[in-house]
Amino acid sequence: MTKLSVNINKIATIRNARGGNIPNLVQVAIDCQRFGAEGITVHPRPDERHIKYKDVYDLKKIISTEFNIEGYPSKTFIELVKNVKPEQVTLVPDPPDAITSSAGWDTIKHKVFLKEIIAELQSVGIRTSIFIDTNLKNIENAVDTGTDRIELYTEPYASIYTINKEKAIENFAIASKVAKECNLGLNAGHDLSLENLNYFYKNIENLKEVSIGHALISDSIYYGLENTIQMYLRQLK
Repeated sequence: MTKLSVNINKIATIRNARGGNIPNLVQVAIDCQRFGAEGITVHPRPDERHIKYKDVYDLKKIISTEFNIEGYPSKTFIELVKNVKPEQVTLVPDPPDAITSSAGWDTIKHKVFLKEIIAELQSVGIRTSIFIDTNLKNIENAVDTGTDRIELYTEPYASIYTINKEKAIENFAIASKVAKECNLGLNAGHDLSLENLNYFYKNIENLKEVSIGHALISDSIYYGLENTIQMYLRQLK
């Protein structure tokens, strides 16, 4: 079974545009779970332009499914997640000013750094995942970092899906097989949508979780949040 984790960063972006607490981020997370989401994902950034550090503490109190916190492993971020102790932390190689995640880790170049961070998180009972592309060397070397899972960066898949879906999925299908051979759990995220999710799901081995935010929240404007979550869940069958 592949879990759907809803990334609620965009809800925080809307709230922050006007100040105050509309929409109420905590209530949206409660509702996402009530509507069928099997996890909640957030990605706090140093400038707190969407998810604020206080949000992370507030959300921890109400999440009854699975809490996934994404971010670059700065000292401040590591302190945050060690205090909150979510079920999963996904490490991404984003610089502080990045608009969104746009690349995976070089697990050869950053192996020692990742290994130290991952061991620190696992020592307090947090499952780890690292954001990664389909480069097979990066996947194979991820094993040496000690990570529990990898999360495939799926923007390259989404960008050519409508042009040639067979070509779009090819490297990801191979990557999923290698991850399975390496005994790495497999997550995926970035630009997955109602249009391309089912085909991805059907062609990827051992897919444990997808994290979806931008497309899902955008679709909910038209379809409503409850209906949209159910529509995404149906793509994972």
